[in-house]
Amino acid sequence: MLVGELMSRQIVCCTPSDTAQTAAWLMKMQGVGAIPVVLDQADALLEGIITDRDLSCGIVASGRKASAVKIAELMTRVPVTCEPGDTMQFCEKLMQENQVRRIPVVDERGRCIGIVSQADVALHSPAMEVVTTLAEISKPSNTAAPMHSQGDFFYCGQPHEMDEILLLNRRRELHKHA
Repeated sequence: MLVGELMSRQIVCCTPSDTAQTAAWLMKMQGVGAIPVVLDQADALLEGIITDRDLSCGIVASGRKASAVKIAELMTRVPVTCEPGDTMQFCEKLMQENQVRRIPVVDERGRCIGIVSQADVALHSPAMEVVTTLAEISKPSNTAAPMHSQGDFFYCGQPHEMDEILLLNRRRELHKHA
């Protein structure tokens, strides 16, 4: 089965400049736990994803005011994605390897056209695959990012400025072809 056959197509999106309160309200109204973050509502170039966990850790646990915090501060930038032509087995593997419960679906130009959730996998995959996916997604992760040393430089696993430059260049190319 292909991702495009079972992905949720009726999605709501936020922009990086929206507030955490807006994202939480949308999640509540739509009954979802994650919302894709796009550059512009009219042009759904995927920027990131914000989850209910991002909101609880970034707002509630920190005692911050949701109406004062922009989604850009909390979202996961450059999230794991798949395409509508990918198989469900490939999508499940991405979920397992990255320990995520939802994966935005993008077209060949990087625009968000849907989302696949753990529930979609559970409803459409064989039971043993669902069990494996759930077990892998649910493994405890190391919350403290390890520091890696390369010569005189340290890397903590967070997005590197070179990754940001590559992402910006990709956006420019996509806008040229739009």
